[in-house]
Amino acid sequence: MGTTLRIGNASGFYGDRFAAVREMLTGGPLDVLTGDYLAELTMLILGRDRLKNPDAGYARTFLRQMEEGLGLAVDNGVRIVTNAGGLNPAGLADALRALADKLGITVRIAHVEGDDLGPRAAELGLGRPLTANAYLGAWGVADCLLAGADVVVTGRVTDASLVVGPAAAHHGWRRTDHDALAGAVVAGHVLECGAQATGGNYSFFTEHDLGVPGFPIAEIDADGSSVITKHEGTGGVVTTETVTAQLLYEIGGARYAGPDVTTRFDSFELEQQGPDRVRISGVRGEAPPPTLKVCLNALGGHRNEMTFVLTGPDIDAKAALVRSQLEAGMPKRPEEVRWTLARTDHPERADSSEQEASALLHCAVRDSDPNVAGRGFSAAAIELALASYPGFHTTAPPSNGSPYGVYTAAYVPADDVAHIAVLPDGSRTDIAVAEDTSALRPVDNPPLPPPLPDGPTKRAQLGAVLGARSGDKGGDANLGVWARSDQGWRWLANSLTVERFQELLPETAPLTVTRHLLPNLRAVNFVVEGLLDAGVASQARFDPQAKGLGEWLRGRVVDIPEVLL
Repeated sequence: MGTTLRIGNASGFYGDRFAAVREMLTGGPLDVLTGDYLAELTMLILGRDRLKNPDAGYARTFLRQMEEGLGLAVDNGVRIVTNAGGLNPAGLADALRALADKLGITVRIAHVEGDDLGPRAAELGLGRPLTANAYLGAWGVADCLLAGADVVVTGRVTDASLVVGPAAAHHGWRRTDHDALAGAVVAGHVLECGAQATGGNYSFFTEHDLGVPGFPIAEIDADGSSVITKHEGTGGVVTTETVTAQLLYEIGGARYAGPDVTTRFDSFELEQQGPDRVRISGVRGEAPPPTLKVCLNALGGHRNEMTFVLTGPDIDAKAALVRSQLEAGMPKRPEEVRWTLARTDHPERADSSEQEASALLHCAVRDSDPNVAGRGFSAAAIELALASYPGFHTTAPPSNGSPYGVYTAAYVPADDVAHIAVLPDGSRTDIAVAEDTSALRPVDNPPLPPPLPDGPTKRAQLGAVLGARSGDKGGDANLGVWARSDQGWRWLANSLTVERFQELLPETAPLTVTRHLLPNLRAVNFVVEGLLDAGVASQARFDPQAKGLGEWLRGRVVDIPEVLL
């Protein structure tokens, strides 16, 4: 205890780089290796797997990674903490024991359970969803490690808990060590999305030789401060800006609530300590709220889509024709029909290829009846092939509909949820809820910095001076924007108001948009309510996770002070 704990991450989502486990275990020293495999959409996928096979429900990729990784971890003295257990952490723990026996490896395996509220959903007022999982905290993980576990498998814990648990166990933190716990939450938030902290999905990627970025590491001290780094010789880069980008990912305002602590994202400072080393210090924490967030997934019905290619002149008239024909020709109109015309045609450049003379008309439908959303829709579209606009063709043949999910979030009292650590010897420990809880108080936006003095401006893309990172939280989109200098911060804070944001991104104009100032990061964060409808699983929008929303904003041309350019 007291020594710096070195925690690495090898997965940011279910489907991340398979070789990352081996790379992290062989690339340099580590004390703990984490893997984040769960997202709102992943829980729906695992729920559908479990419908077919009650013994399923966990991330099978992780088990395959352990065929090589388990022995490497034991040989190197690295403990593994992962949420790959999904809906069946006990099942994954048993599968790991069987794998260890097959490989002749002696390893102590524990798991954390209690998050699955599905059997009690109706009793808790959550309806009858396909999956219902509470976000547990870090203390079950900590108890498993303190009991000697080499591998800890969890279900739905918060992403940062995979880091907070090992740090709390190693440093001997108490439940009321809010500042230290909050520091580990910040480090965990940086690590949870893997290579996004080391240059992946980074606005200014052209400034660095990204290559294949390595995965991030947090060196966590006893006070909760940390240094974000990566293994020497791996691709990518760790700078205050790559860390800032990840810190802004999928957050709200200054108070970031979790089951163990409420972390103040307006409190800490970043410092570049050297190549690929960024120090995070000064994190403050407050008591956690008395409730736990619950991820609910339900099957919403069936969806389908067709994309018509419109080439050459009269694009709008061609779109209007096929739209009216298909609307009239469907045997039964689906419950929801959504049309989008993407003007991807560039007539001024169409001398090089036909594709540059073509636009895309996209029609997406949803219905509770698979037949209505299936061939009833897509066959009606193809029947127009010889009877519609000149040059008619589509990007894909007719198809059946596919089921889609609906995500909602709910909250339940923390003491209504069991949090159980199943230790390596099979004994079970109930994890008590936090005694010190409080209702979250809103944080007033800090005062604006003084605006830049008047001066000459130049028309340019916002991305010339601002970085951005965007993503989803259920049906809401989050878009964080940061400035690259103090002068840029003064201009950003005073010029990119909610009104200006909605002008630049017209899709957001009819929606509720909230702006949060984070001066310590020279950043503003926008939360756009309802942009993503019922969440990524509903596939209601062209960019269903709002991944490109920030880059759309950065591509907008505005008057920028020349002093910033």
